[in-house]
Amino acid sequence: MSTDIVKIRKPLSAAAAKLRQGELTVGFIGGSITDGRPGHNWPEPVTRWLVESFPSARIAVENAGIGATGSDLAAFRAQRDLIDTGCDLVFVEFAVNDNEVPTERRARTREGLLRRLLADGRRDVVLVYTYCQDMYEDMMNGRVPPSIAEFEELAGHYGLSSVWMGKHALEEVKRGRLRWEEWLPDGLHPTQRGSLSYGESVIGFLREALMDTASASAELAPVLPKPLREDNWQDARLLPFEQIRTEGPWMVKRWVNLHWIDRALTTFAVGAKLSFAFEGRGLALAFDFGKRSAEFRYRIDGGEWAVSSRERPDWCGDGGWLKLEVLADDLPQGRHEVELEVVHGNRLDCAGTNFDLAFVGVI
Repeated sequence: MSTDIVKIRKPLSAAAAKLRQGELTVGFIGGSITDGRPGHNWPEPVTRWLVESFPSARIAVENAGIGATGSDLAAFRAQRDLIDTGCDLVFVEFAVNDNEVPTERRARTREGLLRRLLADGRRDVVLVYTYCQDMYEDMMNGRVPPSIAEFEELAGHYGLSSVWMGKHALEEVKRGRLRWEEWLPDGLHPTQRGSLSYGESVIGFLREALMDTASASAELAPVLPKPLREDNWQDARLLPFEQIRTEGPWMVKRWVNLHWIDRALTTFAVGAKLSFAFEGRGLALAFDFGKRSAEFRYRIDGGEWAVSSRERPDWCGDGGWLKLEVLADDLPQGRHEVELEVVHGNRLDCAGTNFDLAFVGVI
């Protein structure tokens, strides 16, 4: 495998040791290109190869990929979906979904996510990069797109291996082994054949990185280098619903509509209100979001009211999109008070008043 596609920066010590012990839990987190629900995305050939190559080991898979989500939401999800589930090897795929996020924001969220995954020293983390059409000019002219270059800076700082899956597939197109429409008929989402190309590049990496499982150490040193950014999101945490004050008809429901949500604080009453306090420097709200979702107005520390106005793309359903809204991430560190009120939104694409809050995230 070409060195500009695969960069092995250190051994997969945790994964190799677990395979030697006869068990391995593999985690994936990313957007729609990684999401397990289509049943053919690149984690499928990778995990099938692991099962075939290590038949004496029990392989468990935790695919935490969700379409239309980025590293900001992932920083809050890492504990529940990857750490608490015991993942020994985690692949992180956000070069595409973070592509349109401002550099300053994605630098904070990405480093926070990686530091959270690496902090206890119990797992290997590998960065993987897919492709979107915005990357075309850079890649065809031998340049590294900014979203990937910034991930590579983090990879070098933390000694993480990386696989540029998108480049591998593009090279197949250039060599005539893969038709463009077999890879990305819509310019973004791979077909089964395109996903296989992505997976093959990761399999090539694993063949080399897991070459010698017998000599692997079971211990990783949980010592992190100093962060590149002190304002990274490593300490992103959830505020319990029990600390939120409500006014109007609210209920906390076990959420059966979306696997990634345990409970939701929910209402469909315009004018229903929430208030709470938090200690930190930033705030984010996550929703089960769709065309029937209400908007809301909010203010922090008694300031001016701001009103949300969220886009509802054509592909968006009535609900089922776990969507994060970052209200602030540059407040003075300390205690802050938040007030929120549900509003209809008065938009043609706003077809309901459902307000389904998955969590309050504190930065």
